[in-house]
Amino acid sequence: MENSIVILDFGSQYTQLIARRIRELGVYSEIYPYNHNLDEIKALNPAGLILSGGPSSVYDEDAPVISKDIFKFGVPVLGICYGMQLISYLLGGKVERSHKREYGRAIFCIEHCCTPLLKGVKNHSVVWMSHGDTVVKLPDGFEVTAATEKDIDGDAGDKGSIAVIENQDKNIYAVQFHPEVAHTEEGTSILSNFLFDICKAEKNWSMQNFIDEEIRILREKCEGKKVVLGVSGGVDSTTLAVLVQRALGDKVMAVFVNNGVLRMDEEKRVLFNLCERLKLKIRYVDASELFLERLHKIENPEEKRKIIGKTFVEVFFSALEKFDFLVQGTLYPDVIESAPVKGPSRTIKTHHNRVSEIEKLEKEGRIIEPFRYLFKDEVRKVAKLLDIPDDILNRHPFPGPGLAVRIIGEITQENLAILREADKIFIDTLKESGWYDKVWQAFCVFLPVKSVGVMGDERAYGNVIALRAVTSVDGMTANRAELPYTLLDEIGNTIIRRIKEVNRVVYDITSKPPATIEWE
Repeated sequence: MENSIVILDFGSQYTQLIARRIRELGVYSEIYPYNHNLDEIKALNPAGLILSGGPSSVYDEDAPVISKDIFKFGVPVLGICYGMQLISYLLGGKVERSHKREYGRAIFCIEHCCTPLLKGVKNHSVVWMSHGDTVVKLPDGFEVTAATEKDIDGDAGDKGSIAVIENQDKNIYAVQFHPEVAHTEEGTSILSNFLFDICKAEKNWSMQNFIDEEIRILREKCEGKKVVLGVSGGVDSTTLAVLVQRALGDKVMAVFVNNGVLRMDEEKRVLFNLCERLKLKIRYVDASELFLERLHKIENPEEKRKIIGKTFVEVFFSALEKFDFLVQGTLYPDVIESAPVKGPSRTIKTHHNRVSEIEKLEKEGRIIEPFRYLFKDEVRKVAKLLDIPDDILNRHPFPGPGLAVRIIGEITQENLAILREADKIFIDTLKESGWYDKVWQAFCVFLPVKSVGVMGDERAYGNVIALRAVTSVDGMTANRAELPYTLLDEIGNTIIRRIKEVNRVVYDITSKPPATIEWE
């Protein structure tokens, strides 16, 4: 597609984030596996190519590589991280294991002022590194235009590593850091320079374009077919249900399954929002007893997810007659953390939707996932354009396995009751204080430990509740929310006063990475 940017995926967990940044800048982008047919890539006539990062080394026996013919397409190329190493390797440079690997924050120094890729970019700014290999010898025709500063504890003469290389004659550029992540201060400027100054792309893409295109695809594929989807009341499934109804009308059947691990009064609130406020056609199935029976004495988080996924599929399908297509609200962070998207990425955790029955439907071409390459905040933009009320579209993310992955260890009715009440106190207080809309996600976790306390001048041995609140843009990275100590004090005291089984409340200050947002 002309004026688009084609991204070749080498397995980076940030590949979709590259596409997302490009879309935010108003240019359409598509992701293809690194080994996609080059003639088909060339036939798209893209404005530019981006080679993503990835977990491999160019010298690995099974390293993902491409043909050098790609550099003969006559379009600008940008390599990111592994993409830079691969460009250097393919064109005659040399890549070696780093003596000092760079992960996280680094400062880069611009060494060449006449570079279109770094035009207007602030010198000595922060970039985000994640690499164990380093380019030590450039291919012919390339020059270094930026490098990282030497380590504080580095040896004398240590100049850090090569950060940016360019061959302007061949329109090939590469960066060792990740310009797509929010932690790289000038990342948007660098990508913008590549798009508009180097590729000469035009701004012609928006979320409204996305909605129009998905409605067109749904109508083309599903007109006259029986289409079903599951809804939970969260932003993703609610927005999906509205989009599908907008495309196909009231013939679509949406099923809401109570899995027994919902928050307090969740089913009442969800049904009211979906049926009364959004006028959706919903079939409600209360299978809470079945789910809890199967989760009895299960402590392993992977087992919990698989049991919930499998049971949901059984309950969901039993509520329906034969159907042609199942539409799911899977988002990119769900996909990238559970399985490779379009390249050799590493699995982090199994997503509850990825059970065998769903995989079978997927192989049959009967699964439709319109949001699978979108981030949460992009779905919220879609929801806004579909006129979904703010209090629904701004709801915090809630995992498909529900409170099952917020109870560490065994799930019991008693533990669920404690967690539900603690969670309600936490969320209600955040809303009353004005902090709910300032954080990306907040929730309580029930810990499988008890601690000694003093309550009413008597020794107490009670449960521990952990509070988790994070700020994020897209859920791929997250920092702890800096809630005021007075607010945390109020929340903790209220939980302990109202829930006699709890005598200790702690606050999780861990970022993502190294942790995930959810505890399981």
